[in-house]
Amino acid sequence: MESIAASLHGTVRSLRLSWQAKLAGLSAFDIAPRTRFAHSWRAPLYPNVQLHIAGQWRDAEGGRTLPVLNPATEEQIGTVAHASHNDLDAALAAAAKGFSIWSQTSAFERAKIMRRAAALLRERVKSISQLMTLEQGKPLFESKTETLLAADIIEWFAEEARRTYGSVVPARAPGIYQLVLKEPVGPVAAFTPWNFPINQAVRKLSAALAAGCSIIVKAAEETPASPAELIRAFADAGVPEGVIGLVYGVPSDISEYLIPHPTIRKLTFTGSTPVGKQLAALAGAHMKRITMELGGHAPAVIFDDADVDVAVTQLIKAKFRNAGQVCVSPTRFLVQTKVYDTFVGKFAGAAKALKVGDGSSEGVDMGPLANERRINAMEALLADALQKGATIETGGKRIGNKGFFFEPTVVTGVNRDMRMMNEEPFGPLAMMLPFETFEEAVEEANRLPYGLASYAYTRSAKTANRVAACIEAGMMTINHLGLALPEVPFGGMKDSGYGSEGGAEAIESYLNTKFVSQAGL
Repeated sequence: MESIAASLHGTVRSLRLSWQAKLAGLSAFDIAPRTRFAHSWRAPLYPNVQLHIAGQWRDAEGGRTLPVLNPATEEQIGTVAHASHNDLDAALAAAAKGFSIWSQTSAFERAKIMRRAAALLRERVKSISQLMTLEQGKPLFESKTETLLAADIIEWFAEEARRTYGSVVPARAPGIYQLVLKEPVGPVAAFTPWNFPINQAVRKLSAALAAGCSIIVKAAEETPASPAELIRAFADAGVPEGVIGLVYGVPSDISEYLIPHPTIRKLTFTGSTPVGKQLAALAGAHMKRITMELGGHAPAVIFDDADVDVAVTQLIKAKFRNAGQVCVSPTRFLVQTKVYDTFVGKFAGAAKALKVGDGSSEGVDMGPLANERRINAMEALLADALQKGATIETGGKRIGNKGFFFEPTVVTGVNRDMRMMNEEPFGPLAMMLPFETFEEAVEEANRLPYGLASYAYTRSAKTANRVAACIEAGMMTINHLGLALPEVPFGGMKDSGYGSEGGAEAIESYLNTKFVSQAGL
């Protein structure tokens, strides 16, 4: 009987592992040992992530890999292939061939394939979101939301593919036709970050494909599996070989190799402002078109006539989503003096009530930071602020000694000499600063070179209109959270970059404008 039971147990286990692998779409991956997931039996098997070149999933030349860690446990859960220059050459050659095919594919056909990819993402949302939480740390409900939003973004750009209209310009003489045509710019190099492994990749990928471009995605080595599953959905939907490439490796090495290469005609990057400036300079030296979505230090202005409860409820979500590792996260809370104490008290109370833990666990509001670097950054910013007179209302410490957990933190008594008021915190830090007048709030909101997102709360239509006109930011949302939908622009100004990754504006930078003037014979 014991041998029969053992045999049945082995059969059931094999079937379960096979089902999980199929559900996650991991057929092209080597499956990591099951023992790596002892902390959560519900999690899918994490893959050893490969490159995607010329329509094939493959190891890097020489089999070189990098480790992938779970930020909730600090344990290695898998590996990711590290591309060599020969791998990059293969990806570039494939992208050139893919562009010749995809640019000649009708917009109608491109849209159909993209919609199929969106449908596949929705079918696979459970397994993909589990992988994302394992490698990035965010709670499962956030990973699921990101994956489903990606499907919406793909569908939006699929429709835009059929609306890349040209125009006819009236001529000055009879018998002459003046045509304005839109053509894909060429193969694209896209560099995407670890904080939103799918969301940041899908915007670039969808815009490029909608325009008729091929693309090489250099995704983040710390979170490789979920962007690989995004690209798998496109491949399974029928995108031709070579149209989409996926590589991993040392970011500086890959950027310095891809950007100057004559095959690449456009660069799109999401990341820090210092790195963005370096890549923009490199692209400029080679006359490559660029879209930059860079850092931010978003002001949230709460006027004394605001609904404080609404402001607290919404801004808590916005601030501590993804543990504050969000480029549009509100960071500097500018609160008019009449409601300052009330707002700070309620906000700090709500922050303290958030449940921090492994994103795979039930009821978790905030997961770990993505890596040890972010923990060190939080501690350094807080040490500097405390030395200069700040007060911690709640939080301020690392949680435990395993995993990259940090308390949701609210700081008062801040001033402009503190690093956290000048450097993007990119973590669960909220700085509270009182103000007296409208002009004082606008001055502080515009003080920094950043200009990505901004928030405001007021019951006055006049104040709302004034603050929208005066604050220097590419995006503003007033009395609600309305940023980053597929159909609206997404981008910044000043040192936060330029170009849009959302709305009808996003596809324009992937298109060349050609003018044709023709006279009848």
